[in-house]
Parts: sequence; structure tokens; C-alpha cells
Amino acid sequence: MRDLSPPAPRARGALGVAAAVLMAAATLAAPAHAAAAPAGGTAEAAVTAPAPPMGFTNRDSTRCRAEFDEAYVKKIADILVAKGLKDAGYTYVNLDDCWARPARDDQGRLVPDPVRFPNGIKALADHVHAKGLKFGLLAGAGARTCDPAGFPGSLGHEAGDARQFADWGVDHLTYADCGGGGDAEQRYAAMSDALRATGRPVVLTVADQGANRSWEWDGDVAQVRRTTGAGTDGWGSVLARVKQNLPLAAHTGPGRWNDPDALHVGGYGMTETQYRTQFSLWSVMAAPLVIGSDLRKLDAVSAEILTNREVIAVDQDPRGKPGEVVASDAGRWVISKELADGSRAVALFNETNRPRHIATTAGAVGLPAASGYKARDLWTALEKGTSGTIAATVPAHGTVLLKVSADREWSQLPPLLDTTISGDAVARPGTTQRVASAVTNHGGAATGTVTLTLTGGDGWTAQPVTAASTDRLKAGATLGTEWDVTVPAGATGRHELTLTTKYRSRDGLTFTSAIPVPVLVGVTRPPAGESYLGDQAPLAATNGWGPVEKDLSNGESNAGDGSPITINGTVFAKGLGVNSPSSVEYYTAGRCTRVTAQVGLDDEAGTQGTVTFEIWADHQQVASIPKMTNADAARSLTADVSTAETVRLVVTDGGDGAAYDHADWADLKITCA
Repeated sequence: MRDLSPPAPRARGALGVAAAVLMAAATLAAPAHAAAAPAGGTAEAAVTAPAPPMGFTNRDSTRCRAEFDEAYVKKIADILVAKGLKDAGYTYVNLDDCWARPARDDQGRLVPDPVRFPNGIKALADHVHAKGLKFGLLAGAGARTCDPAGFPGSLGHEAGDARQFADWGVDHLTYADCGGGGDAEQRYAAMSDALRATGRPVVLTVADQGANRSWEWDGDVAQVRRTTGAGTDGWGSVLARVKQNLPLAAHTGPGRWNDPDALHVGGYGMTETQYRTQFSLWSVMAAPLVIGSDLRKLDAVSAEILTNREVIAVDQDPRGKPGEVVASDAGRWVISKELADGSRAVALFNETNRPRHIATTAGAVGLPAASGYKARDLWTALEKGTSGTIAATVPAHGTVLLKVSADREWSQLPPLLDTTISGDAVARPGTTQRVASAVTNHGGAATGTVTLTLTGGDGWTAQPVTAASTDRLKAGATLGTEWDVTVPAGATGRHELTLTTKYRSRDGLTFTSAIPVPVLVGVTRPPAGESYLGDQAPLAATNGWGPVEKDLSNGESNAGDGSPITINGTVFAKGLGVNSPSSVEYYTAGRCTRVTAQVGLDDEAGTQGTVTFEIWADHQQVASIPKMTNADAARSLTADVSTAETVRLVVTDGGDGAAYDHADWADLKITCA
């Protein structure tokens, strides 16, 4: 455990890593929510962040608007208590920028804004502490903070500012890398040492959006480090942060947590399915659970997601191991996290725009060989027995989160049944399509009656051609059913059928599950010959910042706010403007042969940004340019898309975060028969 005496000069490199390992070992036995000690506390109390911090930040809900003041912060503390968030583990109330006056006083001290915080920061921290919560502030690691108004940073004032923070009762310091000032490692180390010298345990976050790769050097400096750019309340942002944070699993653990930025559950920019996915994946990655949405507007569904104790327990597991990717294929992910009791939290994650069947095994996720296993769904609380197969059909952008463990009584549990469906996803109005379903018993005992039904909306009919029920489905057996689905004559666009499986376990309990069956009706493909692909309506589109723009650059967050597409001074009249991570999918019906484009970063991004361009034919990547910068002229990209039912245009980050990744698919054309 850390010595709270004034620090000696800090060693770097291997010694720093060794210190991090020793600290991690020391914190394994600490409770998940160790209380903050007062200034001058003991060495034992200084073990900070044995589990990922949980709390709230006002950055996304108020930023620096006038409503950000003392009354607002007190209201947030009240909500954390009243809505059960505090009891679920959310203890930090973290203030972002704009809490200080624009200049220091004549003694060089930070001064709280007297309008926003008339009673000062200490009185506010005392109020928060009185409710059993903890208090956090943001400070700048350079001369100024990140807000355009430029509040005083702590560069050159580390010792005095740290003393002020300790005297005020600060428990968490978000240290933002703005305002310049030289080597980031030295600047963060200076504040780390200054905080330690106060004797108050303060969780320090390296808030540099991953720009300085702090996970490689901050093991003895900070307890939390940002690994991604600032998150937004959108699916593209969540997906980008997951893909940036997952590969860094080896750099996280007790006392040094990777942070893919805030949760946006309850911000209403995504669906309930997407919010459950974000919460599931943040927990599997052992990420800090810091709410960025406006708690004053939190609805019951979002509160239920944020307070799911079993999912939170995965995040806060005392072993402190992050999830590791077991498999990733065509947008279907299996992520396994080892838990302290020897079980595994397994996330079956579907990043695609359609339901996908995802399967793995107990052995593949790291469990020891056993006769059978218990799989507990942490969102439904249902427990099933399986001989080793772990599988589910997962909705678009959804995640099935299971806790799986070897279990001697597994065969006594209701069996895990796995339902799938296959067939044409595209249909014509007024026609009948043949599709096939299958339900397999992966449990240790036969079921009672199993019944399947396939239903649609008004005018849709689905008739089983073969048996859709059985009185008994033996362990390891499959019931296959073929269906004739009739499409209404007037149907067009996206439709969704539902395949429902109902079965009885041998102890008489009834279980029901349902999977969506998406169908595209009357979708048009590009015309014969060569045409501009961007003139077609996409099947689906996700974008890292704002909407995908037609014949304009990406611009800002609103539709139509871009400029003429311009790559290294060359202007293009036609194309798409996007921001990584981006995916735009078109229906081609297997009748198109070639996609061509001039690609590059748009000049509106200035000199920053790096991206990769990819073209996918169905689930296979058929062309790519690995990395481009703003210094590159437009490059030609051509892909053979013969026989593909769909074509996807994908842009991902080139390795430095998604900021400024304004990318263009200029002169985008497709050739079809």
C-alpha cells in the first residue's frame, strides 16, 4: 500500500510497472467501495479505486450552462439517493469544467465562481459527503482547462492546487490534458505526487482522450485513464469506444482502470437495446460506471438498467479482470470475463443491424471441463442448464449477458434451448417465402411440450409446412420446422416477424422466448448501368458524429450542415460525408458488380484525423485502404461486389481516436446489371 509521506523522485519504465503490480496486488482484498479518508488519513485508507469508480458527471447534461450551479449539484446528490443509485454503488458526484473564476487570486489560488457556488466548494463537498457520497472536480493539466473560456489550469501550481483540493474534501480529480505545457507524463506525475503529499486519497483520472497512450506509463500515476475520445449519446460512438478499449485489456486491473468515457443510459439518443448493450459491455470491460445523462430526466426503464445489481457486480468483481475477446466474426462478438468465484461473465454481442445467432462453448470462454454448466441471464435472471454450448439469437445492436459456471446440478435446471431461423431476408409484396427454423435442446434432460409460432403484423401469415411442436425434445435433439410466409400485397420497407418458442421443463415450469425475424419488402436496388450509390436510400446507416451527409461533408451534428466535399483542395459534387466510426449499407440484390469511389479526409477537419476505408460485400471485406491522413490526396478505391445481396461502406479510426475523422466517399458509384 502507498506510503503517504512526501514522494521521492518517481522512477519510470520497469519500476513504474512493478509499482503498479504491487499496488494491484495490495488492493485485491479491499472492499469494492472503500470510503474516502479525510485529509491526513492513514496509509490503509489511501488504497484508491480497488474497483472501477461509479458515479455521475455533469459534462454532457449541463456543460457550462447557467443551470450548472450549487443548487444543481445538490439536486443531483438528492437524485442519486432517491432513485437508489447510491445504494447500487454510484457514489461520486463529479463536477466538470467552469466551476472556477477565470483567474486565480493574488496569492495564486483557484477561486470558485461566486455566482455558481456562493458558499464555496468545501461547503458543497461537505453537503455531498453528508449524504454518504463522494465529491469530484475537473482541473487542467496545462495552463488552461479545456473549455473555450479557458479557466486556470494547474500547470506550475500542482502543490498548491492539490492542497486546496484536499482541504475542500475532493475525492476524485479529473485531470484534463488541455492548455499545453510539455511532456504529459511529467505533468500528470507532478499532480499525482502533489495529491499523495496531501495525505488525502484522491482518485486521479488521466483525461487525455487516449492521446498520450497513458495506459503504457501511468500505472503508478493515476487510478483511471481515458482510452478513447469523448463519448456521445449515439450508437456509433458506443461502438467506436468498445473497439478502442477492448484491445487494452492487459493494461487494466485494480487501482488502474481503463475508461472508455461516460455512460449515456437515459439520454434518449439510443434505444433501450443499445443502452443495455452499453451497460453490459462497460461492465464486462471493468470500466468506470459514470453516468453522463441528465439524471433529472431519468425514466424508470433507464433507472432499471443502471441499477441492475447483477450486471454491476460483474463490473465491480473483486478479481478486477477485464473481459477478453474470445471470438469476433462479421460483427458477432464473444467476450469472456473471469470472475473471483471462478465463473465467467460471457457477453454475446451483436454489433450488426440485423439479428444474429452467436454461439460459443464453456471451454472456449475459459471454464474448466465439467459434465455441465449453469448459465444465468443477468438481464432476465433466468437460469438454464447446458452441456457446454452457450448460444443465443441476439437482436440487432443487442447483448446477451450470462454468468456461466460449472454446476453439479446442471441437469436439474431447465434446459437451455437455442432457437434459430434462416431464409430470405428480402421479399416481394404478395409473394410466399419459405423459411426454416430450428430449436435445439442443449440441456441435460428432455423437455415437456415445445411449441413454436411465427407471427407478423396485419396481413402477414405464416403457416408451418412441417411439425411446429413436439411433446418431448430430448437432450441434444433439434426440432426443425419449415414455414410458408405470405407477404401482404401492399407491404413495403422494413418489417419484423416474431418467432416464439414456448416449452415446459420436466418440473412443470413454462418458459417463453422470442426472436425477431426481419424482412425487407419491396426494397429497390440501384438501376442498371453505372449510377451514384449515394442517391439510393440506404438500408442502414450509423455515424460517429451527426448523420451521414449526402453530397456534403460531415459537418457538425445536424443534418445538412456540411460543406461541399473537398479532399486536399479538390472539390467533388457527389458522394457521402461521414465521421468514423461509420457504416452505410445498401441493398444490391446480387445483381451489381463494382463499387468505385475517391476517398479521403475532408479539408474541414484541418490537419488532424486518421481513418481507414473498407468496402464489404455481405459479410466479407473486399477492398480497403488501411490508413489515410489529411495530408493525403484523394485515393481511388474499387471493389468487386458480384453476387452480394448488400454492400457496406465502413470507415474506422486510424489509431488516434475518432476526433476530426471527417471522411468522404467522393464520386461514389456502383455498376449493376
